[in-house]
Amino acid sequence: MSALSIRNVWVQYGEQIVLERIGLEIDSGSFVAVVGPSGCGKTTFLRLLLGQERPSRGSILLDGQPMPGEPGPDRGVVFQRYSVFPHLTVLGNVLLGAELASSPLLGRLFGARRRKAKEEARALLAEVGLDGAAAKYPAQLSGGMQQRLALAQALIRKPRVLLLDEPFGALDPGIRGEIHVLMRQLWHETGVTVVMVTHDLREAFSLATRVVVFDRQRKLPEEQLRYGASITQNIAVHRRRGAEPESELETEFQPERISNSGRDDPASTERTCRDDPASTH
Repeated sequence: MSALSIRNVWVQYGEQIVLERIGLEIDSGSFVAVVGPSGCGKTTFLRLLLGQERPSRGSILLDGQPMPGEPGPDRGVVFQRYSVFPHLTVLGNVLLGAELASSPLLGRLFGARRRKAKEEARALLAEVGLDGAAAKYPAQLSGGMQQRLALAQALIRKPRVLLLDEPFGALDPGIRGEIHVLMRQLWHETGVTVVMVTHDLREAFSLATRVVVFDRQRKLPEEQLRYGASITQNIAVHRRRGAEPESELETEFQPERISNSGRDDPASTERTCRDDPASTH
């Protein structure tokens, strides 16, 4: 069964069509990278999967069931901009997820359960390179360190689906490589399904098992309002056995070109004929 099933999804804000005809099956345990130019709806797509937005048309299924109307613990997320609690220490930020999961009313653990949760949080902080900053507050961290803290927050809950909106862009190359290793380890050990939005093609092909390209097929200025972005390429990434993740890549291109002729969409009923010189030929 697919972890996520996106079926003919459209997103429209008033007259503006942002996404159209989005159809995608994301297998359980896969790692999907979403790439494309700025403004093509990649983050909007991620917000749909999180439950922050609803499609104008179509449906999204999570493990065969309709997507819940709001975010839940089964979907972790790290946005482009780090989102941490300024009044909590680094350790407290990571520990909070475990405490709310185990004690939703009090939001706090005690005794052996708290000690165990602290050990898990400290181990995760060590993996993302923040073991020496556990007692600091977010205001005392650099932007890159705050982004790593946000990633640790999402990982502590061990979600079934992990949504990433360019979470590694603020990290320096050395730390980014370490976080890539962490992501691979987490993915292999937990079987979590990952959907990552990125502008970095090298990152997409080094981490993902499938790279999905979003783009607008109609690029004229007068077409931007009534034609949204769609999936233009769906690329399976196959690695040779024993190869390093960032080398020896074999890719199988499976383009999914979408024709706009005869499009059955909200805009098609507005004008059925053209009143211009071309209509008489």
